[in-house]
Amino acid sequence: MKIILTEDVKKIGKKGEVVNVKQGYFRNYILPNNLGVEANKENLAKLDEHLKKLKKEEDENIKAAMENKEKIEKTEVIIKVKAGENGKLFGSITNMDIKKALDEKNIEVDKKKIDKADIDSLGDYEVTIKLYQQVSAKLKVKVEAE
Repeated sequence: MKIILTEDVKKIGKKGEVVNVKQGYFRNYILPNNLGVEANKENLAKLDEHLKKLKKEEDENIKAAMENKEKIEKTEVIIKVKAGENGKLFGSITNMDIKKALDEKNIEVDKKKIDKADIDSLGDYEVTIKLYQQVSAKLKVKVEAE
């Protein structure tokens, strides 16, 4: 029997997939637990419409991420901190510091998406920011003494 999964089911398939299961399994497990529906014309049409909507949203998210990537890669962030004699910082530059510097330039980035920057001395650095699944940007960070 062909069904459309509405949730991920271990060893059967993922949400949105059309899979074959035995009728008893569908009737006794899948249907009572709201894990899937029968794959009839109406439900397949709804699934197709839903997948098109998801694809459109995915394309919009990728486009927005690419635009943000271009903006980030054209930007250089200068962070001024207290430093010792040899250019060693008192502490280190954190993701939050980089996020604040980007916020000042009106670029929105989640601090969790910034790869951990091990910046503990003065100089120029390149920090990777993950914007979307396969889209990441390189940000130039310049650390200067106050």
